[in-house]
Amino acid sequence: MDFALFSFAPNINKDIYIKDPSSSDLGRSIILESIGMIDDLGFEDFTFKKLAIKINSTEATIYRYFENKHKLLIYLTSWYWSWIEYQMALKNTNIRPAIERLRNAISVLTHAGNYQNEHLDIHRLFKIICLESSKSYMIKNVDKNNKFGFYFNYKKIVSNISDIILEINPTYKYPHMLVSTMIEGIHHQEYFSLHLPSLTDKYENEDFIYDFYTQMTLLSISK
Repeated sequence: MDFALFSFAPNINKDIYIKDPSSSDLGRSIILESIGMIDDLGFEDFTFKKLAIKINSTEATIYRYFENKHKLLIYLTSWYWSWIEYQMALKNTNIRPAIERLRNAISVLTHAGNYQNEHLDIHRLFKIICLESSKSYMIKNVDKNNKFGFYFNYKKIVSNISDIILEINPTYKYPHMLVSTMIEGIHHQEYFSLHLPSLTDKYENEDFIYDFYTQMTLLSISK
């Protein structure tokens, strides 16, 4: 099996895993199959025992890669944010106007579920991010995890977009608050549009999430 998706070399903190899953076919199967199972079952009902059956292996083998399923979730979210950073860099190559780069960044965030990859189902990973990613940091030991840099990839996205906002308006006081609110809101509105439509304003054949957060962001930072 060709696992070329790892060729972009996601920058993931080595303390998140015990053994790098990208270093073996079995490790890559753990990542790929866990995405499908978490999407199907939900994170609460997902277990290493079920994953072991799916990949025709043992729980003990999976534990050689990850201490627990929470560390696996942090790995998946870190992989995703590293990939988002990569996509934003591609989108903004040779783009000079800061407003255009901001629009491109919001476009990547809102269209991530539409991206295609030959080896990994980005759409299903995006669904996991929308539904489950907050469980990687809204936990009791978040401060310990943060101290070890487990959320570096997510914070880097927020920092990068905040820098663009400050290019547009150097006097804007709340760039990090705005960007983190925007990112979490994008995930919520994507989920609401599928399951709780009365909590959003979905228009057929319109890019309503991108349009809303672009308008909100630009209005917020206008001088």
